[in-house]
Amino acid sequence: MLPLWSPRLWGAHAVGLLLALAAVGLGVWQFQAWQDHRAAEARDITNAAPVPLPDVLGPDDPFPGLDVGRPVTLTGSWVPEGTVYVARKSGYWVVTPVAVGGPGEPAIPVVRGTSPTPQAAEVAGETSVTGWLQPGEGTRQVDDDPSDDILPQLRIADVIQHVDQDLYGGYVISQQAELGLEPATLAQLPKAGSFTGLRNFLYGLEWWVFGGFAIFLWWRYVQELRSAPAEDEEDEDVRSLT
Repeated sequence: MLPLWSPRLWGAHAVGLLLALAAVGLGVWQFQAWQDHRAAEARDITNAAPVPLPDVLGPDDPFPGLDVGRPVTLTGSWVPEGTVYVARKSGYWVVTPVAVGGPGEPAIPVVRGTSPTPQAAEVAGETSVTGWLQPGEGTRQVDDDPSDDILPQLRIADVIQHVDQDLYGGYVISQQAELGLEPATLAQLPKAGSFTGLRNFLYGLEWWVFGGFAIFLWWRYVQELRSAPAEDEEDEDVRSLT
């Protein structure tokens, strides 16, 4: 049997090593892309300088995934009839839409603060808000009583049932809670989703499985080459005897 490091096997070793290193490298690259996607979604931009809401999100725009938690400013008119109360562990978020730019314009829900009970003072007229931009929630939690103003989550599709105008595809948590309300803290902001960058994670696993398969093929091929000389010698011994 040929020794493992015989010159006849150097080519097989080189190909096997090249394929294994390529698979490992590509797998690491995909895992890094997965981590980068999660870091981009979860990165903390809550202390950045506030920017005008129209610079980040328009009334018909999909929510910009890289701007979760970005401080924004907006001016407009309260839509008091659209006030809802969103159940949280620490009480209820008091949420009232603001028609950005003035009455009748598309509105964005604004979390005014947290109340221990589903009630708060009414607001009306013009307002200016500085707060953190957030995507609508969507845990598919069922609203046991759609006829009241209490919601299990801040889902835009639920809030829009309480107003007669279009809503933005997100909401704003006010940085300054109103008198009588507790601030809605940053601990309540969304984090990177469990499936963020999942495709890159699966690609990474796929490349590593391919690397393991390449090593298996290399080993089988090398073993066949190592055993071939022994078979040839047996054939020669048989011919010499005959």
